Amino acid sequence: MAVVVVGAGIAGLACARSLTEAGVAVRVLERGRVVGGRLATKRYDDRRTDIGAAYFTAQDDDFTALVSRWRDTGLVREWTDTLSVLDPDGDHKTTGPMRWAAPNGLRSLAEDLANGLDVTTDHAVEWVEPGLRIDGVDAEAVVLAMPGPQALRILHPDLTNARAAVEDQHWLPSLAVTLVYPTRDWSDFHGAFVNDHPILQTVFDDGERRGDNAPVLVAHTTADFTEHYVADPSAAANEVETAVRTVLGLTTHASTTHVHRWTYARPTKPGRESFYLGQDHIGIAGDAWGNPRVETAWLSGTTLGKTLATHLT
Repeated sequence: MAVVVVGAGIAGLACARSLTEAGVAVRVLERGRVVGGRLATKRYDDRRTDIGAAYFTAQDDDFTALVSRWRDTGLVREWTDTLSVLDPDGDHKTTGPMRWAAPNGLRSLAEDLANGLDVTTDHAVEWVEPGLRIDGVDAEAVVLAMPGPQALRILHPDLTNARAAVEDQHWLPSLAVTLVYPTRDWSDFHGAFVNDHPILQTVFDDGERRGDNAPVLVAHTTADFTEHYVADPSAAANEVETAVRTVLGLTTHASTTHVHRWTYARPTKPGRESFYLGQDHIGIAGDAWGNPRVETAWLSGTTLGKTLATHLT
C-alpha cells in the first residue's frame, strides 16, 4: 500500500516529495487538470498570468535553499521589497522582505516539485473512510492538502478527530480579475494593498512582476463584494475595472477582462500548528496551518511528510 496525498498544490507536492525522499511510496491525486492549486497560472491570449498567489517570500532556511535553486535554474526572480498601500488618505509605500516572482508563472514551481512524483490529475477523491480506504481502495496513510471545508466534504463522519481538526477553519472567497490594457497607463507601480475599499483588496502589475512589462494588472476583490457574484463571477468585471481605474488614476480602459472565482481564497485566521496528523495516519496540511502564504504551505507539507515518514518507517 502507498500513502495517498490528495491535492497537488504546493503543500501536497512538498509533502509527497518529503515522503518520497524518505523512501515511502506515494501517490498524489489531483482533481484539477494541472498541478499547482492556488499557485495558479492561466493562459489568456497566449500569455500566462498569475491569478492565485501574487508572489512569495522566503525566511525559513530550507525554503530559502529551495528558492535559491529555483533562482539558479531561472524559475524565479527577485521582484520587489516595496509595495503601495492605497487608502482614503492617499498612496503610501510599505517596505518588507523581498517578494519573489516567476517568469513562467508560479505554477511552474509546482510543476518543478511534481517532477518525478506519481501524480494523477483529473482524479476527484470522493470519500475517505475508516480503515483508511480512499474511494474503496486501501492506503497506508492519507494526506489531505486542501482547505478545511473541502476536507470535511470527503471525510467520513466517523473520522471524528480529523474532522475536528478542520471544523473551525473559515475561508473567505475572492475574485481574481485580469485586466489587459492597450498600453501601460501607469509607471513606478509594482502592486498595492487597498484598504477600506468596498471592491478591491489588492492590485498587482503582472507584467512587471513577470518581467515582460505586458500591460496587465490583476485585481483581487474583497469577500463581501465577491459574495454578490458567486453565481456569475464574470458579471463583476465592469465594476472591478472601474474601481481599478479610479484608485490608480488610469485614463485608459481595459480592453479585455477575465474573471476567476476562488471559493476558498484565504483562511480567516492562522492555524496554531503547522499541520495535523492523527494516530490513524490521516494528515492535513496547507497554508491555513500558520500565516497564510506560499512558504507556510510548503513548510506545512514538508514537515508533515517528514513526520509521517518517521511514523511509517
